Amino acid sequence: MPISKTITFTLFIAATLFASCNAAANATTQTLFPAILIFGDSTVDTGNNNYPLNTIFRATHFPYGIDLPNHEANGRFSNGKLIPDILAAKYNIKDLVPPFLQPNLSDQDIVTGVCFASASSGYDDRTSLSTQSIPVLEQPNMFRSYIARLTSILGDKKAIEIINNALVVISAGSNDFILNFYTVPARRLEYPLISSYQDFILKRLDNLVREIYSLGCRNIMVVGLPPIGCIPVQMTAKFGNIFSFCIEQENIDSVLYNEKIQKLLPQMEASLT
Repeated sequence: MPISKTITFTLFIAATLFASCNAAANATTQTLFPAILIFGDSTVDTGNNNYPLNTIFRATHFPYGIDLPNHEANGRFSNGKLIPDILAAKYNIKDLVPPFLQPNLSDQDIVTGVCFASASSGYDDRTSLSTQSIPVLEQPNMFRSYIARLTSILGDKKAIEIINNALVVISAGSNDFILNFYTVPARRLEYPLISSYQDFILKRLDNLVREIYSLGCRNIMVVGLPPIGCIPVQMTAKFGNIFSFCIEQENIDSVLYNEKIQKLLPQMEASLT
């Protein structure tokens, strides 16, 4: 089965991303990507955590989903669409990206892409131990099952063509630092410095990218960290309420991590082409 070797990386920057999405939507109605494939945590989980029986964090109650068409929670940790849904719509792929674990996915759902992400997961497998989520580096196992079904629908040649040309989004990392370094410092014995733990997480990201590359993914978007110190749960843990100041050091750490990703991605791209 011939597989394209050219790989393209994008580091997610919201303004740039949506400007390009709008330009693409305005320029043509032709689909730039035949499918969308999602790996990560709650920032991109469109509902997989609804289905494993032992997952703790599920977005199945009010106010989640209140701005969706049916105004009901469906597993997205949001009042409405998530970034994968917005991207899929902007690139004329589909309106909503279904979770892979959703029962009774149609052939069309499979052909146009699905989400493998699991809320409260991370690159570090330890992140998922307390939350019983699906670790990010185990999500390629679902991807392999997806490839098998896609191949059964379209055949080998068309399936690998879709995977080669699909838009792949990876979004994770915040839970690793919150659950293993800041709030619960479980990893500090091994990694006393935040910089060393960042390097460990980036190595895990590198492993993930190489694995999905080996399975055919070529157009890969990696999402950096948000300002973790301004996440309400962090402000509450530090100050006792959400009406306090952001934790500046954690925001500085996020910036440094994102700078490391910016340096890492070109190196990964060069080594894979």
